[in-house]
Amino acid sequence: MLLKVRNRDDKQPRGMAQNNFRYACFVLFLLSAKLLTISGQSSVQAPTAGAPTQVVPQNANPQTPAAGYSDSQPPRPGLNIVVLDPAHGGTDTGARGTGGIRESEIVLQFVLQVRRALEAQGFQVIQTRMANENPSFDDRSAMANAQVGAVFVSLHVSSTGLPGTVRVYVNSDLPGNPGGREASGLIPWDRAQAPFLALSHKLGDFVQGNLAVRFKGSPGSAQTAAIRQLRTTAAPAIAVEISSVSVNDRLDLDRMAPGVADAIARGVTDFRPSYVVAGVSGGVR
Repeated sequence: MLLKVRNRDDKQPRGMAQNNFRYACFVLFLLSAKLLTISGQSSVQAPTAGAPTQVVPQNANPQTPAAGYSDSQPPRPGLNIVVLDPAHGGTDTGARGTGGIRESEIVLQFVLQVRRALEAQGFQVIQTRMANENPSFDDRSAMANAQVGAVFVSLHVSSTGLPGTVRVYVNSDLPGNPGGREASGLIPWDRAQAPFLALSHKLGDFVQGNLAVRFKGSPGSAQTAAIRQLRTTAAPAIAVEISSVSVNDRLDLDRMAPGVADAIARGVTDFRPSYVVAGVSGGVR
């Protein structure tokens, strides 16, 4: 049997081991305390999850007030809406050609393309009729007069004129007071166009100029005529007349539709910067 013999030197390694253990525990204690301190500082500095962060706007130039909206000076409304009027409708077929072409049907097809072209330019479009109805002159005018920042475009196909050409008409000067107002300040319904004649001429010239580029033989500027539909419209208003129902093949008219639509949309867009809603006091009666 082998016996392990102890001597007094055996106590020294045990004491050294105990000292090493105590030293290691002390080091671990210091490290733990340091980690707890760092963790506490982070929890104080970090924002609470989900809490909104307040952003204080800074003005680059402290002498200049920050931009804002003022109720005292609201922006003046401009041209936003185009009221499209397909002429005639219902029992009123308008001009008729020898080949059975009806004006009231053709203008509806033209209006669809004009509408798309205008909407592509950012305008809101209102139609006085969507199908084969026949609103009265006053009903059509009332739709335009109820809008703020609108122009009125009435589409026609003529029974005369050089085929393949397009003419724009503006209402001729209206009789009576220059401004169209009576002593009461109201504008008679049958002279509602009077305050807008200058703007109507400008709109007509813009549209006619674009049409002349596309359709050879068309005039370079708008013409004037006594047009019943325009007389009662309290907005810049024009009538566009396409020639003509006398063509032998309806396709000759259908081919004109894209060019007419583009010219009207461009003309209204060109007119847009110069249009400021007229301040018509007293209204229309």
